[in-house]
Amino acid sequence: MEKIKVLIADDHRVVREGLAAILKTKEDIHVIGEAQDGAEAVEKARALLPDVILMDVSMPRMGGVEATRQVKREFPHIGIVALTMYEEQQYIFDLVRAGATGYLLKDSESSQIVAAIRAIYRGESLIHPSVASKILAEFSLMAQKKGKKSSWAEHDLTEREITVLRLVADGKTNKEIANNLDLSEKTVKNHVRNIFHKLQVYDRTQAAILAIRKGLIELDPKR
Repeated sequence: MEKIKVLIADDHRVVREGLAAILKTKEDIHVIGEAQDGAEAVEKARALLPDVILMDVSMPRMGGVEATRQVKREFPHIGIVALTMYEEQQYIFDLVRAGATGYLLKDSESSQIVAAIRAIYRGESLIHPSVASKILAEFSLMAQKKGKKSSWAEHDLTEREITVLRLVADGKTNKEIANNLDLSEKTVKNHVRNIFHKLQVYDRTQAAILAIRKGLIELDPKR
């Protein structure tokens, strides 16, 4: 079995050890290293090439936002899950812009953290519900303020890809999208890959946010 290589970055040793203890009980996950600050996280990402990094937001020397930005600039394929005690919007938006693939609060259940790692390894995203609503609401508001709509033709998205993107923005997994559209998961995965390529993004969160920000899709205001 090919294991998911995980790097844990947090300035509190007890947190690192606790996360490592949880992850080491999972047969499909291998903790390959730990970092006590953002600078070390970047160094170990270069040396160890993890599949996923659990990244604390507030760390000495270099914070999680800047560390995320540097890692994603050099290794765009590495998935990053931001772990924080904060729900403040500025942290959320800075992390999304930096390229974080997931965003979970530190009081999340261990099962949520494990699910996030697995989802991101599959090319999906997992964001804490209370955080996701703030992200989408803010970028939807930005799109409305701009008052500009980009045409689908500009991005060369097909009608099917538009439909898939709307479901991605709604937080649906590949399996859920496949069931919704009566397609195979492999077909949905290909559509998602094409959407990433055409929009020039690396993950589902970025694709959804870009689409909302540019007015390519609109969220239901009642949500």
